[in-house]
Amino acid sequence: MQTSGRSLHAQEIQFNDIRTTLQALIAIYDNCNSLHTNAFDEAITTPTEDSVRRAMAIQLIINREWGLAKNENPNQGAFIIDELTELVEEAVLAEFEKIAERGGVLGAMETGYQRGKIQDESMHYEMLKHTGEYPIVGVNTFRNPKGDPIPDALELARSTDEEKQSQLQRLADFHARHAKEAPAMLQRLQQAVIDNANVFEVLMDAVRVCSLGQITRALFEVGGQYRRNM
Repeated sequence: MQTSGRSLHAQEIQFNDIRTTLQALIAIYDNCNSLHTNAFDEAITTPTEDSVRRAMAIQLIINREWGLAKNENPNQGAFIIDELTELVEEAVLAEFEKIAERGGVLGAMETGYQRGKIQDESMHYEMLKHTGEYPIVGVNTFRNPKGDPIPDALELARSTDEEKQSQLQRLADFHARHAKEAPAMLQRLQQAVIDNANVFEVLMDAVRVCSLGQITRALFEVGGQYRRNM
């Protein structure tokens, strides 16, 4: 599970942690086994060390201090949870059917369906924010009477040249260590694609001896490279 990036806002940016906490709580209540909590400043920049620490603390406090979260599925059987689950399942199924009508995922991508849908939903959401029909504390309601101060500077996460060269060297060392094993594994991966076999199963082995770049190029050779229509 991952908390909602769409619920992060630049206005009253500190409030984002509150939203993320509630989303994380619901995910853990539903017994998720993997959770990513967004950093509060992801609305405007790459997360800083401080915001990442706070995002991690959300999970730690829920898991270690919030007693109810130690029970599996505490909301199981509640009418509202069942009702919302039904609504989500119906909406997901309806979306799958729309994609199927357009020839599946690839067919829908050719017509720009997924991208257009995301843009339409984003525009609808932003309009609700601007008109006030969808109230969001600190964004379009209960605004800070003193205004939103504009930061003089933002800490942006950037790799140093030393870190970049270190990563390139590790990649070169990885290629050298697995130079004998990689070709056969890449050929096995390509054959799995051709045979319409379980590619993910082969990928689990391939990543042990092949880099992401090698795997990507091998898949491009047999499956082609997607180019979005404009």
